[in-house]
Amino acid sequence: MSGFVEKPEPIEVPGLVHLHTGKVRELYRNEAGDLVMVASDRISAYDWVLPTEIPDKGRILTQLSLWWFDRLSDLVPNHVLSTDLPAGAPAGWEGRTLVCKNLEMIPVECVARGYLTGSGLAEYQETRTVCGLALPEGLTDGSELPAPIFTPATKAEVGEHDENVSYEEVARQVGADTAARLRQATLAVYSRGRDIARERGIILADTKFEFGFDGETLVLADEVLTADSSRFWPADRWEPGRAQPSYDKQFVRDWLTSAESGWDRRSEQPPPPLPQQVVDATRAKYVEAYERLTGTNWS
Repeated sequence: MSGFVEKPEPIEVPGLVHLHTGKVRELYRNEAGDLVMVASDRISAYDWVLPTEIPDKGRILTQLSLWWFDRLSDLVPNHVLSTDLPAGAPAGWEGRTLVCKNLEMIPVECVARGYLTGSGLAEYQETRTVCGLALPEGLTDGSELPAPIFTPATKAEVGEHDENVSYEEVARQVGADTAARLRQATLAVYSRGRDIARERGIILADTKFEFGFDGETLVLADEVLTADSSRFWPADRWEPGRAQPSYDKQFVRDWLTSAESGWDRRSEQPPPPLPQQVVDATRAKYVEAYERLTGTNWS
């Protein structure tokens, strides 16, 4: 059992039709047929959307995505039409709301990996492959790969795991031409992001993207290169052979699996609320990643 511990009721706004409640975002459609994405402060771990929010998280994710979209626009267009607050929307939506093109979304999580960790490491330890791609012997947790690889996954519903699949399976599902375009765009965007992050003392270990079609044009959608969709590691503390310190929700995962939480992730019981010190430490990591990448103070 997993999903929302407490599923929120969507806010009703005149002129907007609520379409979907995701792990982090609420999705609406306006009268022009555009999508309105509102990033909440919700946080998920172990396939649960937790009952405790992280203050400012939605704004940080939104503003960091906008910063990246600007730096990737020559590689691939993005879905953002406006950052203006829709008429009648709550003031609390300011800074966390994007009006976007209504794309024909491609049902593939486009994952790029430049370093070995997470589910990729688990597969490598069993088969010396990741998503069917053979890798050299001798790699460990945190090892840099010889070159970035495209390791797609199927998109899962809230409360379910994304499942890694082979490139051939993606080609079967969406067609060979679309699969090739997804791989090319994913690796190009990852490589640009990796180089920019490296200049700022951050390793972009892996990340995931979502794409959709606007007619025949492939468009980058959702969020991009945030601490929710990526693994960011401090470059000066990188040491292959162990789990790396990271700018993400590791504080949340660590506390949930600690004796202090009293929660058994293998049970069907929902996780408990987070203590304040975990909330504060997690927020600080999101802020630090934003500030180090953009070079601007969060306020």
